[in-house]
Amino acid sequence: MAKRVAIIDIGSNSVRMVIYEKVSRFAFHLLHEAKSKVRISEDAYKHNGLLQEIPMQRTFDALTDFTQISNSFKTNKLLCVATSALRDAPNKKDFLQKVKQKLKLNIKIISGEKEAYFGAIACANLLPQQYNALSIDIGGGSTEFAYIDKYNVSHPLSLKLGTVRLKELYFDTNDIKGAVKYIDKQLQMLPVEKINTLIGIGGTFRAISTSIMKRTTYPLNKLHAYEYDAKTLMQFIEELLHAKNNNELKNLFIDNNRFDVIKPGTLILQRVLKKINISKIITSGVGVREGVYLTDLLRNSKHKFPHNYNTSVRYLIDKHVQDKHFSNNLSLLSKKIFDLTHEYFDIDYKYRYNLALAAKLYPAGSSVHFYSQNKHTYYLIQSALEYGFTHHDIMLIATLTKYAKNKLPSSTHLQLYKELLPKEKTTKTLSFLLSLSIALLSHRPRNLDFELNFAGDTLHVNSSNKLYLAQEAIEKLKCEHQNFKVLF
Repeated sequence: MAKRVAIIDIGSNSVRMVIYEKVSRFAFHLLHEAKSKVRISEDAYKHNGLLQEIPMQRTFDALTDFTQISNSFKTNKLLCVATSALRDAPNKKDFLQKVKQKLKLNIKIISGEKEAYFGAIACANLLPQQYNALSIDIGGGSTEFAYIDKYNVSHPLSLKLGTVRLKELYFDTNDIKGAVKYIDKQLQMLPVEKINTLIGIGGTFRAISTSIMKRTTYPLNKLHAYEYDAKTLMQFIEELLHAKNNNELKNLFIDNNRFDVIKPGTLILQRVLKKINISKIITSGVGVREGVYLTDLLRNSKHKFPHNYNTSVRYLIDKHVQDKHFSNNLSLLSKKIFDLTHEYFDIDYKYRYNLALAAKLYPAGSSVHFYSQNKHTYYLIQSALEYGFTHHDIMLIATLTKYAKNKLPSSTHLQLYKELLPKEKTTKTLSFLLSLSIALLSHRPRNLDFELNFAGDTLHVNSSNKLYLAQEAIEKLKCEHQNFKVLF
């Protein structure tokens, strides 16, 4: 596959572009993102779907700049897809031919079912694993659904429900009852299954989740994989639909560029929630563009990553961990120490993976600056450990690396991230175990040159070498766990 790939998605409301770069076989990261609110479907639904001249020109101008951006990054491949607005337009050929002739850009119009599949396959691969979930992508002209169970996607469905479509057909004339009737009729095609989780894709859902995040003073600035309960969503929906003017929308943290379409999108979401009993909400920061990219990247593996593979972890290791041998040794040692001591410390076994991953990624920050390694590793994990992890996982792994080799996590830090971290005792103990692992590898052996066993409250370290630096480093840690002893 090409090393750098640009993906353009022409939606009814916006046209967006992302540029991804591969760093190894299945690992990639985002190089650039661009968006323009061209609203190609403006006034189209009032004219039997016909695209109007001014919106088409806006879209052409945006695509002109997007192709220039793609060229500036020297991309090896440019993929462009279009969804509902072009799919439904009787005069789409005129626009497609103009773009092809003048920009040398081939636009692929995808079916509604394919659009639903692309969005869902991105969620299945790049969100924490979900069982019995439904994805929903509320766009400008249509809304897509698909069922997700673990890494499997099925029953893709596209309905003619969209924010711009409803705005022009119903909201512009204040016919809200007509909009509800239309939405409910369309939703009759959505099979009612027992669904636990709703995964929200697209601008409407991201806007709503961002607002809820701000209202609740959520401590982590990350929208992808942001999770909350359905009751919270329903309460916010009611407030939003009853907002009387733009000022009230602003007070609900709705961005002004969504004032005219947020209510139609929210109404669609409300009617879906009334039809299906959902308990958990997850926000997706990925969608059609990532789905197009992944189906290309994973075309030989049934659109799935290898078992136990995580693309964000691999990216961080490929780009930022310089001494991979030390990284692997540290991860291996942390697991050994955890296995020996977790019952003594009364720590749930599920945290073993978090500790091992924190150990593996701990050296990443030194690629930025050695003397502030912990700070940079903490930031890299918070921001770039993007795909496949819950916010609880991300925050714990980041916290362990921030305080590695230093004092235990501060009370201020633990209080700030209280809703995302385990109980204080668990967090502090895991931090101590990582620091202990780092101390034991102070001499950086190529292979572990000591054996460990644990009895009572004492970890015995047996080695033919003196391990002088390790003993010195561990001496500094003793005050952190008074009852825990390390003997050489």
